[in-house]
Amino acid sequence: MSKDTPVVKHWSDIAAERIIRDKGDKDVYTVASGITPSGTVHFGNFREVMTVDLVARALRRAGKKVRFIFSWDDYDTFRKIPKNMPKQDLLENFLFQPIVDTPDPYGETESYARRNEVKFESVLPKVGIETEFLYQAKKYRAGDYKDKIISALNKTTELKEILNEYRSKPLADDWLPVSIYCPKNKTDKVSSMKWDSENKTISYKHENGDEGLVDLNKKEDLSHVKLGWRIDWPMRWCHEDVDFEPGGKDHSSEGGSYTTAKLIVDKVYGAKPPVYVQYDFVSIKGAGGKMSSSSGEVITVDDVLNVYEPEMVRWIFASYKTNVDFAISFDLDVIKTYEDYDRQERLAFGVDEGNAKKVGMAKRVMELSQIGSEMPAEIPFQPAFRHLTNILQINDGDISKAREAYAGSLKNERDERRFKERSSCALFWLENYAPEEFKFSVNKEKISQEFDEDLLNFKKALRTYIDDSFDNLENDKELHEKIYDLMSEHNVKEKMSEVFKMLYMSLISKVKGPKLAGFIRTIGKERVLSLL
Repeated sequence: MSKDTPVVKHWSDIAAERIIRDKGDKDVYTVASGITPSGTVHFGNFREVMTVDLVARALRRAGKKVRFIFSWDDYDTFRKIPKNMPKQDLLENFLFQPIVDTPDPYGETESYARRNEVKFESVLPKVGIETEFLYQAKKYRAGDYKDKIISALNKTTELKEILNEYRSKPLADDWLPVSIYCPKNKTDKVSSMKWDSENKTISYKHENGDEGLVDLNKKEDLSHVKLGWRIDWPMRWCHEDVDFEPGGKDHSSEGGSYTTAKLIVDKVYGAKPPVYVQYDFVSIKGAGGKMSSSSGEVITVDDVLNVYEPEMVRWIFASYKTNVDFAISFDLDVIKTYEDYDRQERLAFGVDEGNAKKVGMAKRVMELSQIGSEMPAEIPFQPAFRHLTNILQINDGDISKAREAYAGSLKNERDERRFKERSSCALFWLENYAPEEFKFSVNKEKISQEFDEDLLNFKKALRTYIDDSFDNLENDKELHEKIYDLMSEHNVKEKMSEVFKMLYMSLISKVKGPKLAGFIRTIGKERVLSLL
C-alpha cells in the first residue's frame, strides 16, 4: 500500500497536523491518556486510549517520535463499591482511602487497583497498543509533584477565582486545592485545612475530631497529600509536557474540567494546555445508558474481543469521528458489522471499486486498524461471517474440521490467523448471543416424519437428483432452481411451506434454517442423502 498522503485526511491526521503546528518542532511529542481503576475498566474507557493511539500513529506517520503515556489514577479515593465485586463487607472497610491501598477482594494481586490495572494492561497488546504506564500513587508518594503541590497551595486564591467562576455555589473560605489522607484514620474525610506557606505545613481536622499536621518538607508526609482532580490534571500536563490529550463529553462542556484546566495550567503553572479533542460515549446496543466502572455493569475490551477480531475493534473506533457516539452490538447486527468491515477492506485493497475519496478513506482507516504498523501485501482471506457460522455448526463447532471447507483459500499465516480468530468469534457469538432461530445442529440420523404422497414423491426425486448430480453442481443457484422445478413437477408448489418444513426437519429438526440450496451443498452429499 502506498504511504503517500491519502486522498482524504483522517481525523487523526488532522489532529497530528494541529499538534505539530501548535507545539512547534520537537524531538518527541507526548500524548497522554489516563483512567481511574475504581472498578473493572470498561469498553467505554477504551475510547480514550484508542483515540490517543490513533493520533500517536498519525504523528509517527508524519515522521515524528512519540511518547505515549498512560496514567493510572490509583491515588484517587475509593468512593463506591461496584456491584460485581465479591467481599463487599471487606471492601467497605476501605471506603474513602486511596484505591491503591484497597485490597484485592480476589486475593490475586497486591491491591484492588492493581487487579483492575493488570486486567486492562494485558488486553492492550492484543489490539496493537503500546504505552508507558505511570502510576500516580507512586509518583505522589515519591515526591515527584512536591513543588507543583506547593505552587498550587500558594496560589489558592487564584485557583478559587477560576473555579468559582463556573460554580453555582462558591468554594468554602477554608478550601484548599488538595485532599489529605489522614495518617491516623487513613481516609480523606478531613476539613478545616489551613496552609502555612512559610513552614510548608497543612493543619487539618478529621471528621472524628482528630487533628493533624502534614509537613511537605518531609517525604513521608507527601504520601498523604493529593491535588484535587481539577488541579491535578493541568499539573500533570505541565509536569509531563503533554502535547495532546483528549477528554470525554462530560469534561468538555463549557465550565467543565477542561475549561478550568486550561486556565489553571496557564495561571498557576505557566504552561500551555495540550491540543485537545472531545470524544463521545460508547454504549452497548440494548443495554442503554453510559457504562460505569463503579456500577460494575460493564462490557470490557476482552468481552468485545470474544466477538470481534482485534483489527475490527480498532476499525470500529477509526471509522467514527471522535465526537460521534456509537454502540457496539452483540445481536444480529454483528453479521452486518463484519460485512461492513469486509466491504471496506476490499475497497482498501482495490478488490472492489469506489470513488477516489471513498477508497482513500478506506485505505487510511485500514492502515490505522492494523495490529502492527504495516498493511499486509495482499488482502487477507475473508470468510463471510454468516456462512462461517453455518460451516461451524455443520461441523459441530470443530474449527479444525471447518477449516477443510476453506483450505484452498488460506494462502499464508495472516489468512490462517484471520480464519482462527473469526472462527473463535463466530463460535462465541453463536453460544452466547445468537438468537435461537439462528442456531442449529445437523441431525445425526434420519428422523421419522409423515407426509402425503406428493411430498414423498418430491423428496424421493430430490434425493435422486442429489445422488446423480451433486458433484456436477456449479453453484447454489443451480440447485435452488432445480428444487423449484421439482416442486412444479410433483404438484407441491402450493405446499411450499410444507416442503421447506419437511426438508429442514430432515436436516436439522427445525422448521426453518439457512438458505436451503447453499445449506445442502455445504452439508455435503453423503450426509444429505442419509438424512433424506
